[in-house]
Amino acid sequence: MTFMLGIRREDKNKWERRVPLIPKHISDLKEQHGIQTIIQPSPIRIFPEASYESAGAIVQEDISSCPVVFAVKEIPLDFFQRGKTYVFFSHTIKGQQNNMPMLKKMMDLECTLIDYEKILDENGRRLVFFGRYAGLAGMVDSLWALGQRLQSKGISSPLSAVKQTIHYGTLDDIKAQLKSIGDRITSEGLPDVITPLVIGFAGYGNVSKGAQEILDLFPVIEIAPQELKTLGNHPSKKHLYKVVFKEEDMVAPQSPTDQFELQDYYQHPEHYHSIFHQYLPHLTVLMNCIYWSSKYPRLITKAFLKTQDIDHFRLQVVGDVSIDINGAVEFTEKATTPDNPVFVYDPQTDGIHDGYNGRGVVVMGVDNLPCELPRASSRAFSKSLMPFAPLIAQADYTVPFDQIQLPPVIKNAIVLYQGKLTPAYHYINTFL
Repeated sequence: MTFMLGIRREDKNKWERRVPLIPKHISDLKEQHGIQTIIQPSPIRIFPEASYESAGAIVQEDISSCPVVFAVKEIPLDFFQRGKTYVFFSHTIKGQQNNMPMLKKMMDLECTLIDYEKILDENGRRLVFFGRYAGLAGMVDSLWALGQRLQSKGISSPLSAVKQTIHYGTLDDIKAQLKSIGDRITSEGLPDVITPLVIGFAGYGNVSKGAQEILDLFPVIEIAPQELKTLGNHPSKKHLYKVVFKEEDMVAPQSPTDQFELQDYYQHPEHYHSIFHQYLPHLTVLMNCIYWSSKYPRLITKAFLKTQDIDHFRLQVVGDVSIDINGAVEFTEKATTPDNPVFVYDPQTDGIHDGYNGRGVVVMGVDNLPCELPRASSRAFSKSLMPFAPLIAQADYTVPFDQIQLPPVIKNAIVLYQGKLTPAYHYINTFL
């Protein structure tokens, strides 16, 4: 029996060149599992159509014969067909309002939705992800933003030579140049006015690890959050400082007599409040790499920033890799794109303007950062997806939900089944 799998082209923007499955894995699906792939043509996809044809795929516009369709980003409403199964990052599980019409359309057409974001192991860790590449690109772009921001203030530094991710060829090219810039910092040092230069990381998962991988190319000294307040006494000009914040550093129980407990925080975040503001005056750059929803306290509020002397505030750049609009970073007012990656937020006017000039804090908020490293990120993602792709493609989605033959790790990622929210996702009804 031959199973059919479709791959739609990505059309979010001109930068979205990623694929969920690379040609090598398409070949493996056909040869090892009897799965035929039909892929839509695309003028911008990072892997050419000839590579897919050589791998045994059919390249054509019409993929309506495929009962299961894989994609990367959100899918336009007019693409969905009745009763089909779609596998992609839907960005609906937090009740994101801009994607509720898409979810409603899928419900009306009795579609099944499997969301990569919810393919998790028993400890809640994501198994199919681009996170490392979001962190890699996000850190590079944030360092670029910092170098340009300082230059706009008349402060020259080796960081002025950092380019945006999209202006490098490969990840190896990035690492080679950043190591060279790091050597300059070691030999020349940083200007006194920006010393100590401190990069803070909120979170310690895949995204944070990717971002730290970039920063660690520089001469770095890692310190604990508690050391920030005394760091200015004898700082090094020839190092950057790195500090990683965990949950217990960012929040505290509402009752001063209670102790922080991680699982209690996850289950009852309303019992905790943010204490993160105490670190902000000591950071030069903040990389926001945490998972956030509205039940959790924010990292930075507009109200806090408004109380600060913004013209002399040390924090220059927020790299909001997690990119929740008005979320953990309340003044992340919009998502940005690789060709217009940053804006400045002015707390006194509560306004934003594009670029890195002017009063306020620069925000880097590109919402599909891995597309800036399309080849490397697609290869890694496809590798992580391959253990699950045959099972998803070969499942029978006509049986009742409790009878579908899928392992729990995939079944738990089914948001919609035959047009209805599955039990774990009934809460989304509130947003619908």
